This record gives sequence, C-alpha cells and structure tokens, in this order.
Amino acid sequence: MKPWHPPSGLRRGLPFAVDDTWTPEQALAVMELLDDLRDRVWTHYGLAIQDLLREQRVTQESSDNFDTDLLF
Repeated sequence: MKPWHPPSGLRRGLPFAVDDTWTPEQALAVMELLDDLRDRVWTHYGLAIQDLLREQRVTQESSDNFDTDLLF
C-alpha cells in the first residue's frame, strides 16, 4: 500500500491521526471547527489565496496567449 500524502505536499511535521472511537457528535464538532477555521482564514486571506491559486494554475504558455483586451 502506498503512503498517503496530504494535498499540501508536506511530508514533515506532527503526526495526526483521527481517533476511530469518536462519536458522531464528536466528529461533527471537529468538522464544524474546521469549517469555522476555513471561514476565518478565507475572510482574512481570500483575495491573496485566489491570486496565488491563479498564479499556480496559469502556465506560461496560457498566459502568453491570454487576451488582455477581454478585461476592458
């Protein structure tokens, strides 16, 4: 079996395991906490994150072919 790698690509750091004895209520509380954290991060960094994602997804070739006249 291949090791699982998180979407961040990080391979170092603190190990984290989800406890398989959580109740559904405990699992829901964790999900709500993560949703709240995502909302707060997005509120503060949303525009910067969008810019970064755009930079990461646009290749040099596609940016060379991009028609800036369409923006105005």
